Order: sequence, then C-alpha cells, then structure tokens
Amino acid sequence: EVHLVESGGGSVQAGGSLRLSCVASGYTMGSYYIAWFRQAPGKEREGVARISTGILRTYYVDSVKGRFTISRDNAKNTVYLQMNGLKPEDTAMYYCAAVWGATWSPVYPNYWGQGTQVTVSS
Repeated sequence: EVHLVESGGGSVQAGGSLRLSCVASGYTMGSYYIAWFRQAPGKEREGVARISTGILRTYYVDSVKGRFTISRDNAKNTVYLQMNGLKPEDTAMYYCAAVWGATWSPVYPNYWGQGTQVTVSS
C-alpha cells in the first residue's frame, strides 16, 4: 500500500526558512517524478515544485522560484523542499506526491499523506 509522510512544517516569521521532508513507502520514489503541492484554506491544491528522475531536472512555479529548492535522496526514498525567504502567502498545508512525468497529475491520486502545515507570519 502506498503511504506518504510529510514533515518539517512549522510557524515562522516572514523571511524565515523551513525544510520539508517526504518519505514514501509502498513504491520506489526513484522511479517517478516527485512534486510538492500546497493547499491554502479555501483554495485548490497547487503544484509548486517538481523533480525528475535521472538527471534530476527541477521545475518551480513562478511564485516560489529562487526561494524554494527541491531535492531527492532515492536511497532514503525521500524528497525534500528547502524553503527560504518565506512569505505570508506561502502559508498552506504542503503535500508531496509522485506525478506522471513533467505534469502535476498524481500517479496515485487516491493516496495523499497527512501533509505538513507551514504558517508564515508577517
């Protein structure tokens, strides 16, 4: 069974940093592109960062580009999201998921972790 556990969230002031982790079980992360998503209250879930397999190409949405860095450690079946220069608008629940290639489409749409809450105060 697919299982995802996100951690590392917290409450910080604007300009602060957090490092999120996502550990997967039930499948080999190294075989898939992995993405971080976030969902703010009253808003739809949105993809913010994605990392490929192989040569580890990364992609970021404009709102986090230059501030967030996604990385992966396939040996640990873990993906990270380093978040620097946090802004109040980054406040959301953050989730990770395997996605189909360079898309935001989840490989396992029925399996989401509990997420990790990031709260940024001004």
